[in-house]
Amino acid sequence: MKLDSLPPVFRDKNTSEESIVLDKEIEEDDDVVIPVIDLENPNPEKIGGACKDWGMFRLVNHGVPLNILTQLQDHSRDLFSLSFERKQSLFTTPLSYFWGTPALTPSGTALTGVPRNMNWVEGLNIPLGLLAEFGAADNAKLHSFRVLIEEYGGHLAKLASTVFEVMAKNLNLNPQHSKSYLSESTGFVRVYRYPQCSMARESWGMDVHTDSSVISILFQDQVGGLELLKDDKWLKVKPIPHTLILNLGDMMQAISNDEYKSVKHRVKLNKWDERLSICYFVFPAEGGVIQSSKYKPFTYSDFQAQVQQDIKALGYKVGLDKFRVG
Repeated sequence: MKLDSLPPVFRDKNTSEESIVLDKEIEEDDDVVIPVIDLENPNPEKIGGACKDWGMFRLVNHGVPLNILTQLQDHSRDLFSLSFERKQSLFTTPLSYFWGTPALTPSGTALTGVPRNMNWVEGLNIPLGLLAEFGAADNAKLHSFRVLIEEYGGHLAKLASTVFEVMAKNLNLNPQHSKSYLSESTGFVRVYRYPQCSMARESWGMDVHTDSSVISILFQDQVGGLELLKDDKWLKVKPIPHTLILNLGDMMQAISNDEYKSVKHRVKLNKWDERLSICYFVFPAEGGVIQSSKYKPFTYSDFQAQVQQDIKALGYKVGLDKFRVG
């Protein structure tokens, strides 16, 4: 890993490759087996059970070509290996480059120093609906990346729609309302790099959070680090090649009247290897009102505004509790 590719505030927590190897420890293999959903024959009952009990499950036979997954990883690693200064100048509107901040705040440019709760992550935020505005034709690396992201986003939009339709039927949602609950036009991709960190026990790649989405779909490399909270215990989610991880977000919990859960999760750092993950998020249509007996009617824009207000006032996301009835 090139140190000049890292944001300056990360560089002092990374040691040489030699010292990392000498200090390597063996951790116990305590990975959890989360529910597996085969999308060649999606079982509604199994999907419903996973949504209620876990809020997260693994997708197999998902139909995303392996070559797209592999190429997307390779291109992402190549882009992240560029110098920090180059990435700042290269990734411009509609892309945004962020580091050290929660996903809710897309830029790390205002950081001065190292806050205690800073996430040890850098990433790219890519709104799929705005890719047509992305002028990458004069840069071969970015042009190839854009083509891959567009194709990947199309596959993930179909996956999210397929799974959501099963959920909507399981929940007996009003068809008129549910049409606005998932909108392909809102989809975006975030590519995350979690650098190796010599102080991995004192820092987090991503602190405890829930996603604000309806559905999030994750493709991760084999380094590992994703953990979910179930029954008040933190459990490791093992990377399995060529599979995807789907987790539910806050919007899905509200849509389901709390029958389904927005799962708390976090990302642990690795002392010896960097981790790469690529996540697709999708939300309700703009202006679509979520109707629920447990929450006041609200749009995703209302939710976003409240979250940003809470982060500014409290330093963290409160989430759905701000919209509960009573």
